[in-house]
Amino acid sequence: MYHKAYRAKQADASRPNRAKQARPTGDWVVGRNPVLEALQAGVPVKAAYIAEGAERDDRLREILKFAATHSLTMLTVTRAELDRLTAGAVHQSVALALPGYEYADVLDVLDQAQAHDQIVVACDQLTDPHNLGAIIRSAAAFGAAGVVIPSRRSAKVTAATWKASAGAAARLPVAQVTNLNRALEQFSDAGFAIIGLAGESDTLLDAARPDGPVVLVVGSEGEGLSRLVREHCDQLVRIPIASTVESLNASVAASLALYELTR
Repeated sequence: MYHKAYRAKQADASRPNRAKQARPTGDWVVGRNPVLEALQAGVPVKAAYIAEGAERDDRLREILKFAATHSLTMLTVTRAELDRLTAGAVHQSVALALPGYEYADVLDVLDQAQAHDQIVVACDQLTDPHNLGAIIRSAAAFGAAGVVIPSRRSAKVTAATWKASAGAAARLPVAQVTNLNRALEQFSDAGFAIIGLAGESDTLLDAARPDGPVVLVVGSEGEGLSRLVREHCDQLVRIPIASTVESLNASVAASLALYELTR
């Protein structure tokens, strides 16, 4: 099975009909600093809005310059319309509507990893979108086939995730599954070694030497791996750190583990 990675497309739409305009679906970025940072980070844009009569400062000039340079149409709407579109957020007269993220099929990620002996990263109830984005970035850097996240009690691929991934979210498939434990069973049945990161494990990370493809499971920021996910792991390993430090950030731990497993 072949999976086509999500490709971001910027919409160059004409000025909307105000009487029939609906609130676009997907994520939003509002405010001059966040909008400028999102554009510079390559976050995909479905539509860009600017309020009529917006007071121009250096940030807004930079936004307009970026839009002109990259052929991004800025749709002019009234302030009231922009208030409605952004559900009353503090938009500072500018906002970006992002396209909804197209999640991959988990079996496509499995097929890709199995065919090329790659790692898959599974996130167990990771709630910080910045951490998710950083993990996606590291997974792409170390040649992983994709990232798997649960659909409930988990960070989603949002604007913050896109920014933290430094564009990797456009290249690396992210699969969203209803039941992470069931997905781990599918990988296990296909011959994957399931390795979970657990700070209390007696086994050090460098002792893990699995043959064939691997699923690296990273737990949540506060609780780590859930009980059922632990039970689905073939091996629990820890990263050796100084006793004066309680734990590593989830994305940092994932990066170190990815490096060690691909070394």
